[in-house]
Amino acid sequence: MIEKTVTVNSSMEARPAALFVQAASKFQSSIFVKIDNKQINAKSIMGMMSIGILDGQQVTLVADGSDEEAAIAELNKFFAV
Repeated sequence: MIEKTVTVNSSMEARPAALFVQAASKFQSSIFVKIDNKQINAKSIMGMMSIGILDGQQVTLVADGSDEEAAIAELNKFFAV
C-alpha cells in the first residue's frame, strides 16, 4: 500500500473529476482519496463529486495493489496541475 499527500492546485469540478475517475479506473489497484476524516473510492464519480476537493486542500491518495506505484504517479498529476 502506498500513500501520497498532495496540495490541490485547483478545485476539482465535474469535468476534471470525470477524467480523474476514468484514469483511476484503468488501474487494478484499489484507489482511495482521503480528505480530513473522509475517504472515498477514487473510481466512483459520485464519490469524487461529493467529497468537494477545493484549491489549497491537502489530499491523500492511497493505492493498494499490483500497479499501485503507477496509479499514484498518474493520479498525482491531476492535483498538481
